[in-house]
Amino acid sequence: MKFAVMSDSHDNIWNLRKALEGISVAHCDLIIHCGDFVAPFMFDELVRAGIPVHCVFGNNDGDRFLLTKKAAGSNGVITLYGAIGEIEISGIRLAFVHEEEVAQGLAALGKYDMVCFGHTHKHFRDKKGSTVLLNPGEVMGKDGSPGFCIVNLEKHIIQRVPIK
Repeated sequence: MKFAVMSDSHDNIWNLRKALEGISVAHCDLIIHCGDFVAPFMFDELVRAGIPVHCVFGNNDGDRFLLTKKAAGSNGVITLYGAIGEIEISGIRLAFVHEEEVAQGLAALGKYDMVCFGHTHKHFRDKKGSTVLLNPGEVMGKDGSPGFCIVNLEKHIIQRVPIK
């Protein structure tokens, strides 16, 4: 089982398309998005890719009503959780949020195997107890090298994938 983790797209439709192409080529089963899509048209790109997306709001997601409406009309492709998402993937308990402070708090609970977050636009990976903390960096490309992460649960590998 492989899944992608991304964050902070900020309307960069071109980088999102490149990321989705890489995720498709890598045969990821789903995508975790840690917020800051910004405009609802970004959901159109995710729906076209056809890979299930589990996501949360970021602090720059302005039209939450339309984002929610688009997610609800995605025929199950997009699942939008609000501020905190929680799922289980192949026995791995995963939480995902936008802000690092919330992620740190969730990791401190010891309830999750992995907690993903965004907001800082910087790739970050650490461990708090037995919980992996992961920020995939930004898709946008404003503050550094744009990219995302692929988590391979079978091989126990987390790989950062640059967007070129």
